[in-house]
Amino acid sequence: MFKILVVEDDRELNKTVCSYLNRSGYEATGCLNAMDAYDALNIATYDLIVSDIMMPQIDGFEFAKTVRSLNENIPILFMTAKDDIASKERGFRIGVDDYMVKPIDLDELFLRIGALLRRAKIATSRRIEIGSFVMDADEFTAYLNGEEIAFTSREFNILYKMLSYPKKTFTRFQLMDEFWDADSDTAPRAVDVYMTKLRAKCSACNDFEIVTVHGLGYKAVIKNEK
Repeated sequence: MFKILVVEDDRELNKTVCSYLNRSGYEATGCLNAMDAYDALNIATYDLIVSDIMMPQIDGFEFAKTVRSLNENIPILFMTAKDDIASKERGFRIGVDDYMVKPIDLDELFLRIGALLRRAKIATSRRIEIGSFVMDADEFTAYLNGEEIAFTSREFNILYKMLSYPKKTFTRFQLMDEFWDADSDTAPRAVDVYMTKLRAKCSACNDFEIVTVHGLGYKAVIKNEK
């Protein structure tokens, strides 16, 4: 059974979300603040975190940043009243995987959690198969209909990352931070150049596409999951 940590300072909402998830086949634990959540993470292993942003003392941004520094792979979903682009960009840049704006539809939350857990499993498998397209991170190869596609190291790593988390938006700054050297003078617009190259090399693939998220960055979308 998947274990989910719910970090939300609204006691009633926390209880409602945990009860719903427990009835839906998950094992949910609620914490009312980040400090209690840190304690919970030290005691048990969780498969996914649902967190508010506006919380006392330590907000969701700082909490997610700390969690991400300790665990690169655990999915984090923000559940917040903050619906502005700046907050969304900050969240995605920190490394959250999804973002829902309150009031929350519990059925939608359930679907998003399921999708995040599936993607996390794909990300740890070291091999991605989407229709006729296959990427193997151990062999550093990519094939479409059995024909190898030649990617540079950076192109491969960027595409593998995006396909590991389909529908997750990656900002230009987030991609720069991960795939370019810290002392690089390259401007964030260089990411656009790489996206153009990736789209060209994958143009014959009908199983996924790289979508521009205006004002934020890019995401990979599996076509039959739109």
